[in-house]
Amino acid sequence: MTETNFRDQIARYARSIFERGLTFGSSGNISVRLDDGWLMTPTGTSMGDIDPAKISKIDLRGRHLSGDKPTKESFLHIAMYEQRPSAGAVVHLHSTHSVAVSCLADINPADVLPPITAYYVMKIGKLPLIPYFPPGDLDLAKAVQEMASEHHAVLLANHGPVVAGKSLADAVYATEELEETARLFLLLKGMNTRFLTDRQARDLHDRFKD
Repeated sequence: MTETNFRDQIARYARSIFERGLTFGSSGNISVRLDDGWLMTPTGTSMGDIDPAKISKIDLRGRHLSGDKPTKESFLHIAMYEQRPSAGAVVHLHSTHSVAVSCLADINPADVLPPITAYYVMKIGKLPLIPYFPPGDLDLAKAVQEMASEHHAVLLANHGPVVAGKSLADAVYATEELEETARLFLLLKGMNTRFLTDRQARDLHDRFKD
């Protein structure tokens, strides 16, 4: 796929995410790995109005080469890529239900969401919670980096999910599955719920792990 194709794909998925209410205002960002760096959505830009020609290009040293100024959360994406050589794309959203779960006091920081559905286990697996850091704090990148080698998806406390995938489609679909599972978790909270068993979840994880 050419760089132009990747730019068009980023803009198309970003618009779809925005139009379906998975991100708001100028929040959220998407990146794709290239042979010579990365493409990233620009800072301060609505995901519903991304101009493919203005998408930022960053080299392998993190230097801005072309396009508008990259997302100020580019360090989160780079932290994922550095630990996951197979990752072709990263999606970071402030999606409502995932953020709501990240604010709860009684969640398991080692694995935030229980195995509610098979598709959640297949696309996400275990979801660790990254402690809260202020936006832009480089310690946040370090915390993500520590988890990224073992997990392709993490949840930032009081912030939102960061999800890597082999392709942009994989990263988007996994992020959507995480958001839907977070919504189900909140709907079921306080109810007597039948989750997948440890054995069922382990079998799915072993068969479909990233």
